[in-house]
Amino acid sequence: QVQLVESGGGLVQTGGSLSLSCAASGSIFRVNIMGWYRQAPGKQRELVADITRGANTNYADSVKGRFTISRDNVKNVVYLQMNSLKPEDTAVYYCNADIAAAGTSWYSKYWGQGTQVTVSS
Repeated sequence: QVQLVESGGGLVQTGGSLSLSCAASGSIFRVNIMGWYRQAPGKQRELVADITRGANTNYADSVKGRFTISRDNVKNVVYLQMNSLKPEDTAVYYCNADIAAAGTSWYSKYWGQGTQVTVSS
């Protein structure tokens, strides 16, 4: 059973920093793109950042220059370093990854359980 387990998040003041991590575990053959999404109350889930196995990154315009995504391909972990946080960054953050389970050759999309990030003004 493949799963994504997130850690990090919490409450921080405006201008502060937080870091998130997400580990893929289970019977895994290969992990392709990994990323972070977020969903604020009353809004749709949106992409924050993603990263390929080759470390090519993609960021939402709203977080460029403030957030940094990275990954460890050996440990199958993706990280999100969030600096200069703003109240509008408040949301539930979800880890996402395209994973081929052991014994398969196709990728399925997996989601973490979500972790709350709250930025107070």
